Amino acid sequence: MPELHLGNAFDDGAADFERLAPSLWNPMGNALVAAADIALGDRVLDAGCGSGATTIPAAQFAGPDGLVDGVDLSARMLSLTQAKADTLALSNVYLAQADITAWTAEAPYDAVVCAYSLFFLPDMDAGAAHLASLLRSGGHFALSTWAEGSWEPFRELLWKACLQERPELETLPQPGADNVQRLQTPEKLASWLESLGLTDITVAATPGRVQLSPSLAWSLVLGGGYRMLLPEDPAAVDRVRTAFLSELGDDFELNADTLIATAVRP
Repeated sequence: MPELHLGNAFDDGAADFERLAPSLWNPMGNALVAAADIALGDRVLDAGCGSGATTIPAAQFAGPDGLVDGVDLSARMLSLTQAKADTLALSNVYLAQADITAWTAEAPYDAVVCAYSLFFLPDMDAGAAHLASLLRSGGHFALSTWAEGSWEPFRELLWKACLQERPELETLPQPGADNVQRLQTPEKLASWLESLGLTDITVAATPGRVQLSPSLAWSLVLGGGYRMLLPEDPAAVDRVRTAFLSELGDDFELNADTLIATAVRP
């Protein structure tokens, strides 16, 4: 899946994405930043920063003498992050619309954080290795990814509804699905980080449950990568929405179980 298309999906879905911030993105972002062990004065890269769920707490931990570079493909997501930084008078946040796999910096980072975004990279191994190379010796690499069983049956029900309108999806890959499967258990994730040459690896299983009304459930579809599964015809989208939400029910509990991992560059 071309990364540019993914950026467009998050541009189009930015407002819907942000509706889930209080119940999903912000709590998990705070947990990831806490695990990254960011200290006052640290230089931090938030790779795939989205609407700032990790950027903002990272900037608060780093303090006014620190620096947080937030990099994302989506201009609208970056505008949400900038608005939050402005509201909190955080002058140590610097945002850029760019491909994280080509990002460079004038000096090494003390920490690189990556929330639910590594698995979208076309070459996840090379992309992660590049990000780790931006760390100083002893710097922390911290990431979050979906645990085994998360998003089910939400994902299955959406896929079923989309197939009714787009049968060609049967032979098309879901964005990031293969990479998610490679990282979805503590053992797999730890082994993968070790293969990157990182040390002092810890993986914490972080339970997540989010109550979804039909409106919030549809925002979760529109707010990110799953938007790319929808047909182009608005009438067909309406049929997908009706079929999906009918199966999901009026008060659905989303399994958002997450793995949060940290590692150190030797």
